[in-house]
Amino acid sequence: MPFREIAGHDHLKELIARAAIRGTLPPSLIFAGPSGVGKAMVALALAQLVNCLDPRALGPSGLSDLPDACGGCASCRRIARDVHADVLRIVPGETGSIKIEQVREAIERAAYRPFEGRRRVVIIDQAEQMGDNAQDAILKTLEEPPNASTFILVTDAPDLLVQTIRSRCQRLRFGRLSPGDVADVLMVSHGYTAADARAAASLSDGSVGKALEDGSEDFVDARGAALQLLETVANHPPPARRITGSMGLPGATKGKADRDALGQTLRALSSILRDLGALGAQADERALANADLRPTLERLLRAFDADRTLRAFAATDRALNALDRNASPKIVADWLAFQL
Repeated sequence: MPFREIAGHDHLKELIARAAIRGTLPPSLIFAGPSGVGKAMVALALAQLVNCLDPRALGPSGLSDLPDACGGCASCRRIARDVHADVLRIVPGETGSIKIEQVREAIERAAYRPFEGRRRVVIIDQAEQMGDNAQDAILKTLEEPPNASTFILVTDAPDLLVQTIRSRCQRLRFGRLSPGDVADVLMVSHGYTAADARAAASLSDGSVGKALEDGSEDFVDARGAALQLLETVANHPPPARRITGSMGLPGATKGKADRDALGQTLRALSSILRDLGALGAQADERALANADLRPTLERLLRAFDADRTLRAFAATDRALNALDRNASPKIVADWLAFQL
């Protein structure tokens, strides 16, 4: 997948592309950042760019002067299928760890000149899963990297790599994607409807991987229930009506499945309250996780001023902590209904 097809990270994509075409790409890189934001995809896009037979312009976002892989030549297609002789991707095995044998094989192949491309690229995905022996083995290579080779360590937890490895690699920090970018990926690459994609994106914490963990219907139900609860308590109804509102929350009964469902609903509630606070402060709409709900959120602002929104957000956080400590889902839901 070329750079232009990867959502977000425009600054990093530009930085990497410019370094690649100028020949200033460091031989050893760490791509660090949250899980599911596209770090490994960017590593593969870089491998395509440096080996593409017919580079093209990177495209929109003001980067049209930079080359990008075409995505369609024989080299790009082989890299995408993970069968290119000069692009080696190491991933954890069945045990969840990366063994020294996997690393040694990549090191041996990287010692030779590229076989069919211009540059050999070794991508170690989930690099923090390398054992001590594997890290020691790769360290020796990073100290004296082979010519025409680039090593990319992709990791969610760079601090689990030994300090000597971190000191020998240029680290690029990947941030979280915007809710809009997550929704676009879900619609284009995973067949989500617009409504499902926006609901999942609002709870994704900027990670496509996290958005894909649960079914889209669960996200839609959770967000709808959270919104309904806020509308129910907006004008300070009597206690009986608040209890009725809490009973409508998915999972507000007992059991692990119910606990998980209520937790997801509370995270949706937290996301909506965060947006209410942002709207009340007249923040940029791009900061909203639930931008598609803006008309409803603006209506709720009449009942939720800054102080009430902050108190509700803090109460929701306490409710989530109580669930984590094994409190009864029903008690948590009822308590929260009185705090909003």
